[in-house]
Amino acid sequence: MKSTACPSLLSRREFLGFAAGAGLMLSSLSTLTGLPGQSLLSGAEAHAAEGPIFAMPPLPYAEDALEPHISARTISFHYGKHTKAYYDNANDLLKAVNPAPTSLETVFLEAGKDPAAVALFNNAAQAFNHTFYWKGLTPGGPKAPTGRLAELITASFGDFEAMKKELAATSVSQFASGWGWLVLDGDRLKTVKTPNAANPLQNGQKPLLTVDVWEHAYYLDYQNRRADYVKAVLDNLVNWDVAAANLG
Repeated sequence: MKSTACPSLLSRREFLGFAAGAGLMLSSLSTLTGLPGQSLLSGAEAHAAEGPIFAMPPLPYAEDALEPHISARTISFHYGKHTKAYYDNANDLLKAVNPAPTSLETVFLEAGKDPAAVALFNNAAQAFNHTFYWKGLTPGGPKAPTGRLAELITASFGDFEAMKKELAATSVSQFASGWGWLVLDGDRLKTVKTPNAANPLQNGQKPLLTVDVWEHAYYLDYQNRRADYVKAVLDNLVNWDVAAANLG
């Protein structure tokens, strides 16, 4: 099992130098997401008086709610340790930033433009990606999308099962750590994969749903059977209401 340790942090002095040199105006960048003044993780952020602090949202369900497909033990490590570490690290780096950024999207989109901010990008993007993943899962709910999302799936892939098959193949084929995504690209839906902390927003695509294919997401339950884990998620756990809300 590969290491899932979080990237090392920039020193406070290094980060201050980056912020000053790059003109990091995080609070003015919300339009980069296509949602001015709104985060795709609406309700997920909170700002302390002394600086920006992004609060890790609670799970939308109990730790054992996704069993037997994802175990409570996996979630206790994946959410309770991995996701928390990304929030903690991002918040530590952002204590020196003023004015406060408005969303995690604004942080990682700007940090991703500068190699000097790789630690900030990795931690902020992973905090976003993981929260997006948790919000997109549910122990119950509709087994297929309806409305505009269903219409776009049919127009883009032929039918719902064809979309699931393509998204599963895209997710499973991601080499090493990363993510499989269903995205809106222009007026059509696509499946894409990103490595490590990368996010489709960096390519101007709007994420609707993601499948985490880092090994820590499935190894305790499925070992090296990534395809079985992805199938279990897509067949049983996707919250299609959330995916439809992300479409807007």
